[in-house]
Amino acid sequence: MNVLPLPGKGPEDVLCTPDGDVLTGLADGRLLSVTPSGTVRELAQTGGRPLGLEWLPDGRVLVCDGARGLLALEIATGRLEVLADSLDGERFAFCNNAAVAADGTIYFTDSSRRFGIATWRGAILEHAGDGRLLRRSPDGSLDVLCDGLEFANGVALSADESWVAVAQTGGYTLERVDVSGTRGRERFVDLPGFPDNISTGSDGLVWVAMAGSRNPLLDRLHSGNPRVRHAVWSVPQRLQPAPPRMAWVMAFDESCTLVHDFQGSVPGFSMCTGVREQSGRVWMGGLEAMSVAWFEVEQ
Repeated sequence: MNVLPLPGKGPEDVLCTPDGDVLTGLADGRLLSVTPSGTVRELAQTGGRPLGLEWLPDGRVLVCDGARGLLALEIATGRLEVLADSLDGERFAFCNNAAVAADGTIYFTDSSRRFGIATWRGAILEHAGDGRLLRRSPDGSLDVLCDGLEFANGVALSADESWVAVAQTGGYTLERVDVSGTRGRERFVDLPGFPDNISTGSDGLVWVAMAGSRNPLLDRLHSGNPRVRHAVWSVPQRLQPAPPRMAWVMAFDESCTLVHDFQGSVPGFSMCTGVREQSGRVWMGGLEAMSVAWFEVEQ
């Protein structure tokens, strides 16, 4: 495992470039490029909180900014364009992750309509089911593909672009949503922990960043009184249920079969929230980390 320190905290997601580098965003709003040897270059400053990253067909980078919405970054100039920040007059509270189709259609999550990135623990603990999967069409119009998700998070598009997988962090599942809107939503896979960002690798697999294993106390809270759940997330963070300090990623094929399950303690890196596979190399980012990490998949 290779761990590369960064000049800041919170590389929540990772995006591979054609030449083998990786892009990531930090809690202070900076977007960085990192080489496999650890050389870091600053690309831009969003003025918000960059989370999910994806390539757009025109060569720009799509940035899901938790505070500002969907942004498009021109790497050469650092210029940022706001693509969407609201729907029907309601601003996105927690723009989180996305997948992009060949024609430029963007499928993205608004994790909660009440909680933002600064209070993400509240969204998990209250278990309100107010997350959404949205779609931005090439003409700029927006619609809701799926509502009522338990902390809507990572998004991955199938190879034939007929469906998208969306992670329910608070529901321990990946859901499959038909993009035509005719078949609705169905369970893709149940998970043994909290899925965060997901992505489709160059190997065709759906890679899942696992932020942590299931917490028995949290399971009991979710089935209890909503007032108790609210009280728990209102106490100091050090007293709240916390994810274990481990690195964990899984990968599934389109038939829901588990193909890879990598987990363990990695000095200098923990709580994996972003994962990206490219040509056998797997990159990981972490919301609470001050580094990114990568390893090679044994064939």
